[in-house]
Amino acid sequence: MRPLERFQDWFRGCLPNTLRGKLLLVSLVVVVLPISLTGYLLEREGRQALVREKTEKLFGLTRLLDAHLGPGFDGGFDELAAGTGIAATGRDTAIRALSERLTPFTDLVAGANPGVGVGYYNKALDAIITYGPSRDYSATVGTSIPPDHPGWRVLESGRQAVESGRQVRGFILNAMLPIIRDGGVIGYIWANELSDDVERQAAAMDRAVLTVSIAGILLGLLLTHLLSRGVGRDIRRIIDGLLRMRSDLGHAILPPPGEVGEIAVEVNGMARALLDARSLTENILHSIADGVIAVDRAGQVTAVNPAAAAMVGVTAAEVIGKPYDSLFKPDGQFASPLLDTLKTGQPHVGVTLDFPGTRQTLHLNVSSSLLRNSRSEAIGAVVVLKDLTEQRRLRTQIMRADRLAALGELVAGLAHEVRNPLTSIRGFMQFLETSDDVKEWQRYAPLIVRQVDSLNRLVTELLEFGRPRPPTIRPVQLNDLIREVSLLAGRKSNARITLDLAADLPQVEADGEALKQVVLNLIINAIQATPDTGIIAISTAAPDGREAVIAVSDDGEGIAPENVDKVFDPFFSTKPNGTGLGLAMAHRIVDAHHGTIAIASTPGAGTVVTLRIPFLHSPVAET
Repeated sequence: MRPLERFQDWFRGCLPNTLRGKLLLVSLVVVVLPISLTGYLLEREGRQALVREKTEKLFGLTRLLDAHLGPGFDGGFDELAAGTGIAATGRDTAIRALSERLTPFTDLVAGANPGVGVGYYNKALDAIITYGPSRDYSATVGTSIPPDHPGWRVLESGRQAVESGRQVRGFILNAMLPIIRDGGVIGYIWANELSDDVERQAAAMDRAVLTVSIAGILLGLLLTHLLSRGVGRDIRRIIDGLLRMRSDLGHAILPPPGEVGEIAVEVNGMARALLDARSLTENILHSIADGVIAVDRAGQVTAVNPAAAAMVGVTAAEVIGKPYDSLFKPDGQFASPLLDTLKTGQPHVGVTLDFPGTRQTLHLNVSSSLLRNSRSEAIGAVVVLKDLTEQRRLRTQIMRADRLAALGELVAGLAHEVRNPLTSIRGFMQFLETSDDVKEWQRYAPLIVRQVDSLNRLVTELLEFGRPRPPTIRPVQLNDLIREVSLLAGRKSNARITLDLAADLPQVEADGEALKQVVLNLIINAIQATPDTGIIAISTAAPDGREAVIAVSDDGEGIAPENVDKVFDPFFSTKPNGTGLGLAMAHRIVDAHHGTIAIASTPGAGTVVTLRIPFLHSPVAET
C-alpha cells in the first residue's frame, strides 16, 4: 500500500462516524480557526494602526512647534545655538528668557491636546527650555536630559525618532524632531503621550476582539451541537412529507421527537395556513363587487372572479386558458392596461377608460400590476375592474339638472341686465316725445346710443358665452403670450406688473387667442381690484411636467368669502359696470383646454388665480 493511501485510510479512521460528530469537527475547522486567526490579525493590525495614528499626531505637533521658531520668532533660540547668547546673558538668564517666550505656545498646544506633553530642548544650553503643560512639568525647565536619553541620538544623527519607554515624564510614547538651522542641529522638539493611555486603548480593543472571537466560537459550536442532534434520524421523514405536500397541502407530516419534530409541526402549520389563505383568497375573489382577472406571462387568462365574468358577459370556464384580448373587440384605438403592464412591467392605477367588450362597451376604472412569485420573478399580471357605467349615468343626470338650474339663473340675470338699459331708453324716449327742442334731442341721443351699445355688448358676450367656437389648437409659448398681454394691460393702470416666468417652460397645445382673452381678463380684474401703487405678479411653472401652471396674484381688496364660489357664475359681478360674463367665459375656455381654474382670496390682502393647462390638448390615450 502506498504511503498516500495509508494516510487517507488513517485520516478516514480518525473522522467521527456520526453526522453529529462530523458536524462538530467541521464546525471546529470552519468556525474556530478562521475566527481565531481573524481575531489575532485584527488585534495586531489594530494595535499597529493605533500606534501609527498616535505617532503621526505627535510628529504633527512637533512640526507645529518647529514652525513657531521660524523667521517670525525673535527669541534668540538660534543665537544661543551659536553660543554667543550664553556668554552675553548667562545660562540661567538665557533659559529663563527663552522659557518665558515659548511657554505660552507650548501650553496652548498641550491644552488643545489633552494628555499630550510638548517641549523644546536647546543643545547649546543643554537644558529643557519649556515643557507643557507648564502647570505639571515646569519643574523640569533648565534640567539636562540623562546621557542614555534617546534625545541625544536625535541631536547626533539629525533624524527624527520615536521611542517608547521610561523618560522624563514616565512611561511614554515620545516623538522627537531635531531643530536644524544652517545645516546643524541646535536642539530638538518633543511631543509625547503616556504609554498608559495608549496601552489602555489597545487593551480595550484587545478585550473587544477577544470577547467577540470567543463568543463567535462558542456560538458556532453550540449551534452545531443543537442542530446536529437527531438530524440524520429524522431528516428523511421530513423530506418525504414535503414531497407529498407539493400535490396535497392537506397531508400532515408525522412529527419526530426533538427539534426536527418542531420543524415538522411548523411545516404542518404553514401548510394549513397556506391552504386556509388559498380558500380565503378564493372566497374574497368570489365575494367582492369589483372584477378581477389574472393572466400568465403569455397573456392567457388563468383566473377570473364572478364579478369580472358578469361584467364581460362570460363564464370562467369559457375564458380560462384563452388569450385576454379575446375578451374585447379588436380595436386599434384601445390599449389594454393589463397587456401594457405585462409587456412593460409598469403598473397602472385608477385608469378610467371605455372597455370595448364583445357584448357591450363598459365604462371602467382599471388598475393593473404584475404578479410575482416568492423569488420576485414576474409570472403574469392581474387587473381589477370597477364598473363606472351606472355612476356615469347618474353623473349625466346631475349635470343635466345643473345645466337647467344654470339656465334659469342665466335667464334671470339676462332679464335683469336687459331691463336696466331698456328702462333708460324708454324714459329718454318718453321725455323726447313731447320735446321739439333740437338741443334736447342732441343732448339725450348719445345717452340712448350708449344704452343701445350696452345692450349690443351684452348680447355679443352672451352669444360668445352660449356658442363658444371650437379651439384652434397650435403650439403656444405661454411666456411670450403673457409678456404680450401684460404689456398691453399695463398701459391701462399705474399698478406695477411683475413677471416670474419659468425659463424652461415647454410649449402647450392650445388656442393662443382664447388663452390671451383669459389672461387679459384676469389681469384687468386684478388691475381693477388693485390701487395705483399696488403690485400684480404673474408667474409660470411646470411642477410635474404634465401641465403648465399660471398664477396671477394681486394685493388688492380681495373677494368676500361668500362671493368666492359665485365669481364664475354668469351675470355675477361686484363691479358697477360689469356684465359678469368675463370669468364665466374664462372658465369655459379653460374647460375646453381640459384645464382647471381656481381662485383663492383674502379680503383686504389680495387674490390669487391659478390656471392649470395640460401641455397636450388631446386626452392621453389610456394605457
